[in-house]
Amino acid sequence: MTDLASTPAAPEVPVDPDAVAIQINGKDVVARKGDLIIKAAEKADVYIPRFCYHDRMSSVGMCRMCVCEVDTGRGPALTPTCMVTVAPGMKVFTESETTKRVQEGIIELLLANHPLDCPVCDKGGECPLQDQAFSHGPGESRYVEEKRHYEKPIPISDLVFLDRERCILCDRCTRFADEVAGDPLIAFTHRGNNTQVQTFPDEPFSSYFSGNTVQICPVGALTASPYRFKARPWDLDQAMSTCTGCSVGCQIVVQSSRDDLVRYQGFDDDGINHGWLCDKGRFGFESLNSTDRIGDPIVKHADGFVTTSWDDALTRAVTAIKTAIANGGPASVSILGGARLTNEDAVAWARLATRVIGTHNLDAQLGDGLPYELLKTPRATINDACSAATVILLGPDLKEELPVLYLRLKGAAEKKTIRIIEISATDTGMTRYCAKSVRFAPGEQAAAVRQVLADEAAQIVNGNVVAVVGRASLSESAHFTMDALAALQAGVEGLKVLPALRRGNVIGALEAGLRPGADGKDALGILQDARDGKTGCLILLGADPLSDFPDTELARQALNNATSVIAIDTFLTESASHASVILPAAAFSEKDGTVTNIEHRVLETNKKVNVVGTARPDWMIAADLAKRLGGDINIASLEDAARLFPVRDAASHVVAAGNVAPPALNGYQLRLQVTRKLYDDGVALRTSDHLAKLAPGAVLYLNQTDANRLGASNGMHLKVSNAKGTLTVPAAVDAGVPKGVARLAFNQPGISAGTLIDATALVTDVTVETA
Repeated sequence: MTDLASTPAAPEVPVDPDAVAIQINGKDVVARKGDLIIKAAEKADVYIPRFCYHDRMSSVGMCRMCVCEVDTGRGPALTPTCMVTVAPGMKVFTESETTKRVQEGIIELLLANHPLDCPVCDKGGECPLQDQAFSHGPGESRYVEEKRHYEKPIPISDLVFLDRERCILCDRCTRFADEVAGDPLIAFTHRGNNTQVQTFPDEPFSSYFSGNTVQICPVGALTASPYRFKARPWDLDQAMSTCTGCSVGCQIVVQSSRDDLVRYQGFDDDGINHGWLCDKGRFGFESLNSTDRIGDPIVKHADGFVTTSWDDALTRAVTAIKTAIANGGPASVSILGGARLTNEDAVAWARLATRVIGTHNLDAQLGDGLPYELLKTPRATINDACSAATVILLGPDLKEELPVLYLRLKGAAEKKTIRIIEISATDTGMTRYCAKSVRFAPGEQAAAVRQVLADEAAQIVNGNVVAVVGRASLSESAHFTMDALAALQAGVEGLKVLPALRRGNVIGALEAGLRPGADGKDALGILQDARDGKTGCLILLGADPLSDFPDTELARQALNNATSVIAIDTFLTESASHASVILPAAAFSEKDGTVTNIEHRVLETNKKVNVVGTARPDWMIAADLAKRLGGDINIASLEDAARLFPVRDAASHVVAAGNVAPPALNGYQLRLQVTRKLYDDGVALRTSDHLAKLAPGAVLYLNQTDANRLGASNGMHLKVSNAKGTLTVPAAVDAGVPKGVARLAFNQPGISAGTLIDATALVTDVTVETA
């Protein structure tokens, strides 16, 4: 007989305080507290039709398509399920006769004026209105009146067309522009039956994120100029991949038709991009379709470049490398670039350099980044930054250089989940979302950091602080940023760092080994050696130093004075034109591989189209060169290279302070800050039909006090000069630029700010006068 008194009691099952029991179509469902009904149904695999609802934006209940019968205890009532959260005991009826009749009526109303453009509309075949007209519509309409007509289409920007007749006023585009992008340049105009979406007079939809409105538009009211009339959805082949336009690592779907890239679509990755893309990343595929692409090896003869065979080109390249080693040793061979490569490509080239050639003169950065020790600091993810108590921005203008990271941090700041402190020389796109913005003269970052730590001691929570750290200005030494980071690490316990290095796979390239060895030289040292005639062979690995290296004159002298130059690239850039041998490389979407983003996540890039001509993946070129040089890098396949890519351990490095002090500013000069813009004169943008004209051009931004002293006004041309060179640029007065500082954009069409930069100087000072 069992002694009931001695039987142990069953363990209590903890009650989830956030669980909410509801019924959907008679089935019991456990939802989460705060879930909208439409979201709870989706989690239970019940689809409620919608047009205006979007997971990543606020609910507005505009379209009414999601209306269902909902019983909260008072009997069934028609309820917009995108506006009401779940409640205990709630009963939802998504398939009742009343629900179906209402949804049929909504479709009938939406189609009353919607044009029958399906055969020619870009959205045809992937249109939610088209799909739901079949699945939830009445089958026929009672409206026989003439539909409304507007001028069509209207180009509301260089990239987006608007067809007002198709618009169903769902508010998705306007909400995105306002809530997500922070660029409320598109809005509802007029009233009642005449309501329509429009831009403001004389102000185009010039947002860096305009392409997202095309993707989320549930009809064909907004179409993208680069994709317009290019393909139909059923013609498209697609593959998941990772955007390499910058180092954020946005997840994308790459789509092709007839072996041509025709569209990139954002994919919703909860840790990275939430489905959003910047327009540079979204429309940059045009560059890969350019007729200017190099498809076959090229060698330089006395009368110019001629196409040759791979065997001849590789033989010439090997001869140049061997000659350099014979005359000056392995160190006379230098490799510049690699950040545009995959991880597998970078591993192959690093092994070729160090194990076969024997050189440690390697650098994937082009003098515009920060030392490798930045990547050895305790790291943060993007989600860490978006959930930290405090985020300290010590780097570039994220909106210009890492746009989707800007969106993520902006969104978190607006939701009051993080507090941002910006430490920068001038205003940035993030300034208006910061709790505090601190200005400093270029070179005085560390002092600014120490002041912030003193002022914010009570606000900064130790152990929950993320620093976003990158190179803010190309016209000052990287030492200043590293000193500032050292001050942050010393002042904030448990600080995590999110590197803000901009170039596509710069993190992966550096970690794969494309960085200076113990006795090797970085980009500056490599170019100085080439300028001084010490370089027997300079290899440009997808690098264009005349466009990207801050000191343009040093880059030019280096390319002119190097004994031989070999370029591995997709285009004949100005830098590559100095090469005696040019080997065509497979571009993004023409090869498989992986890249590493700023949070050190390894992400896949997949082949979608065939290479141009006989171009080869970079790892294959490195393996072939190694074999011809008499060595072996133990890479015979992509899988071999992938296995050799290093797995990075958790980092705990503390940056040592260098205590570098900037020189005093001459009272007659201004200290120059050279920054990057999203759109510039780089080869990828120049060869994209729709992006090429978006570079804003160089403008010298001045504080009002400095402008008054110079007698300068907006649009007036000024002469900017120093010992390095002289430029003539238009002026603009900007309250976000401190007194004594002048800001100029790098690599803009027609004007090279690099003309003024000395890469060996700590800071760049200029004399400004009226032209």
